[in-house]
Amino acid sequence: MTQDIFSHSYSAVHPGTDKTQVFFHDFDSEANPRDIFLPGRSGTGRCFVTDITVATLPFMQDFLRDFDIDDCNDIEVNRSYQVGSDTLVCLGAGEVFKTIDSVLKIVATALDAGLQRTGLFVGIGGGVICDMTAFAASIFKRGAQLELVPTTLLSMVDASVGGKTGCDFDSYKNMIGTFYPASKIHIFRAFIQSLPESEYNSGLAETLKTALLYAPKLFYILQNQYEEIENRDKDIVGQLIRRCIIAKANIVEKDLTETGLRMQLNFGHTFGHALETCAGLGKITHGAAIAWGMGRALELSVLLGHCEPEYRNEVQEVLTKYGWETKAYHPALESAGISPQAAPEKLLAAMKKDKKNTSSKIRCILQREINSTLVEEVPEDMLIKVLLD
Repeated sequence: MTQDIFSHSYSAVHPGTDKTQVFFHDFDSEANPRDIFLPGRSGTGRCFVTDITVATLPFMQDFLRDFDIDDCNDIEVNRSYQVGSDTLVCLGAGEVFKTIDSVLKIVATALDAGLQRTGLFVGIGGGVICDMTAFAASIFKRGAQLELVPTTLLSMVDASVGGKTGCDFDSYKNMIGTFYPASKIHIFRAFIQSLPESEYNSGLAETLKTALLYAPKLFYILQNQYEEIENRDKDIVGQLIRRCIIAKANIVEKDLTETGLRMQLNFGHTFGHALETCAGLGKITHGAAIAWGMGRALELSVLLGHCEPEYRNEVQEVLTKYGWETKAYHPALESAGISPQAAPEKLLAAMKKDKKNTSSKIRCILQREINSTLVEEVPEDMLIKVLLD
């Protein structure tokens, strides 16, 4: 029996998938989100999403007052606030709230507010808020408009760029999600000054990842301008952000849906996500886990003969300088009640759940040297060797 086969292809139909504009608003002034998103003045409805931590920051107070919130301490988690055709929903802060329930709360808020498909979702927050807002926008009436205002260094240099959306599921990182780039990303560098040290350090880890993959000059800055970086010098921080965005955007343009080249951006993540799962999501910052993961990936690269020990040692010096763990047994595992003897098998079990795997072997991102990266499926016995203390 012969069947007719009809095939057809599409150009990008979702907003933002053809172009993302990045705006640096506060490199000359201390601007805030109200300057570009004046509530109640939009032609179409907008759904703003933030979390309880971001809502208390000084840069957000004028914005909140437009929603009749005179005291930021009065804002409530999971409550929505409306002015004109705009609505604001405040979620709980942190990885533990990166759930499908939170995503559906955003969707429900938009529906209750009468948002149309032409409406705009705006995520104002760190990687958790950016990922979930983007996911909600991608599934709302099969795709609404999306803009992001990243408020952490990690979300500025990584999470908001490139269109990955999603939430955690069943203790595993980002198991549900889509590819859905924002049409605009608004960088307010002033948010960096209010970050807790752990969150700032978390963003530096993703900065180091980008440096090792694509930006030797950026690695040099991290090596030699430690004091300026630790003091959050505005010019240096601005340079870190710009260099990371340019490097990542260049890769995403070539491989949005991660079928090849973009896989390199997962350097350190196969190990790091496993650590986050075993330690308990939210118990360790994402950046600290990825920093540890990069160290393990380089140990594996040496073990497999891909890179020289001297390169691994050079990177480990930087990891140590910024306070990241380089030993196989991470202290977060001890806090979770996982012994050094049990840790390798538990980490390996978590790595097998990684969404990047396509076979029974585990896919790892490895390096030969700076700016020279390869993707390889690695046997379990090799992984166990670099997970043993």
